Amino acid sequence: RQRKVLILSQDSFYKVLTAEQQAKALKGQYKFDHPDAFDNNLMHTTLKNIVEGKTVEVPTYDFVTHSRLAERTVVYPADVVLFEGILVFYNQDIRDMFHLRLFVDTDSDVRLSRRVLRDMKRGRDLEQILTQYTTFVKPAFEEFCLPTKKYADVIIPRGVDNMVAINLIVQHIQDILNGDICKWQRGAVNGH
Repeated sequence: RQRKVLILSQDSFYKVLTAEQQAKALKGQYKFDHPDAFDNNLMHTTLKNIVEGKTVEVPTYDFVTHSRLAERTVVYPADVVLFEGILVFYNQDIRDMFHLRLFVDTDSDVRLSRRVLRDMKRGRDLEQILTQYTTFVKPAFEEFCLPTKKYADVIIPRGVDNMVAINLIVQHIQDILNGDICKWQRGAVNGH
């Protein structure tokens, strides 16, 4: 059988906004980087079903309109599930589901520049992006995201520029897909 890798984003699980929240979001005044912005119950249930080998439907989120779309993505069981997001370690019930927790540590200037480029592609103006960053994003990163670094099994400094770390993670995934994951455990037992 073919072995598969699934990449799933925490962003798919943003809550459905009320009309008032959506109006704030369109002005860049909604806290999307806060743990309460996510539907953690749906996220947990979806991940639990994936871990149990069930086919699931994952919500589709539209970042331009700040809304959850009617269409959903059907996700089939996979051998490796990569679940990414800024607050994936915040909720303990969700965090405890992961076999390997990676924290990608990226310089704050790089995070800001990426956000500016991304949000401008989504039709936002620079002033709104910078105001949202300084008012909501950076404080939320420091309060909610950065403290979860302590839960990581592996911290990857320099993000995508760290090819050594990326190659190690890729090799680990290949070992899982090839059924060789036990050799990692045997090495630890034999003192290697």
